[in-house]
Amino acid sequence: MRTYQLSRRDALAKAGLLVGSAAFDKAAGIAEGAEVPHAPKSKASFLFCLNTATIRGQKLGIVKEIEIASKAGYDAIEPWVESIQTYVKDGGAAEDLKKIIRDAGLTVASAIGFPEWIVDDEARRAKGLERAKREMELVMQIGGERFAAPPAGATDLPKLDLMQAAERYRTLLEAGDQIGVIPQLELWGFSKNLNHMGECVCVAMETGHRKACVLADIFHLHKGGSDIHGIGLLGPNAIQVLHMNDYPSDPPREKIDDSYRVYPGDGVAPLAYALRLLRALGGQTVLSLEIFNRKHWAEDPLEVAKTGLARMKTVVATL
Repeated sequence: MRTYQLSRRDALAKAGLLVGSAAFDKAAGIAEGAEVPHAPKSKASFLFCLNTATIRGQKLGIVKEIEIASKAGYDAIEPWVESIQTYVKDGGAAEDLKKIIRDAGLTVASAIGFPEWIVDDEARRAKGLERAKREMELVMQIGGERFAAPPAGATDLPKLDLMQAAERYRTLLEAGDQIGVIPQLELWGFSKNLNHMGECVCVAMETGHRKACVLADIFHLHKGGSDIHGIGLLGPNAIQVLHMNDYPSDPPREKIDDSYRVYPGDGVAPLAYALRLLRALGGQTVLSLEIFNRKHWAEDPLEVAKTGLARMKTVVATL
């Protein structure tokens, strides 16, 4: 692991990943309308975003997805990189897509890609890093601010060394600095690596990089077994985008998969409490609706987008 000029504590503070010492009584549970312990007054705000996975099954193409996000009333869109690549491959220009997004009144909060930037195999990792650079460049060209960086290719054993993972994430962050896009370390609950909030935050902290952050997801936090209280230990820059969804009480966590994702409020996730914790941290959080429910893929995409936005706003209204 490289040596940094900043002390470790200074690096964590500058990265905005911690708010100081805080603790929550896990045994207390989360009651309906539960308040955040010692939550300060905050001017934190939320932006509403459509992750195009929510209407991915309709195979609309990115231009139509942009149109739907705009008509439904979202602030931003979170496309999959492959849809941008398809648009360019079919003769479109990234600059034109940027204008289409801007004219629709949207921003690109993030984008979803799967390069193998973190794997132990050196040759695969080098190829993954180059792919990540190309994809971040494309995201930048359409006006994107962030890029999802999950542990693609490292979802099975052996376990990654977290200090090595931090060094690899820092390399990715430095590449993002050159391009102008922030790669977000994405938590995947089904993975055997980086499936807990604590692991992801540790890796982000140990980079010592001021732009290190974690891309969290309500479903993945549940699937991986992370306690939602942990959000309260973070700082305002730690989670800039939160994938919003919900999940039922059955099947159990060990057996549940992406297909069981439901609209926010239709399941048992402690959504309001999670958002209260985020609000108490300050800053601005993008709430990006990401649902892989195949039932919704068979429905009218505009109605799906509208319903999802309404459900997110209903949760926020309770805070």
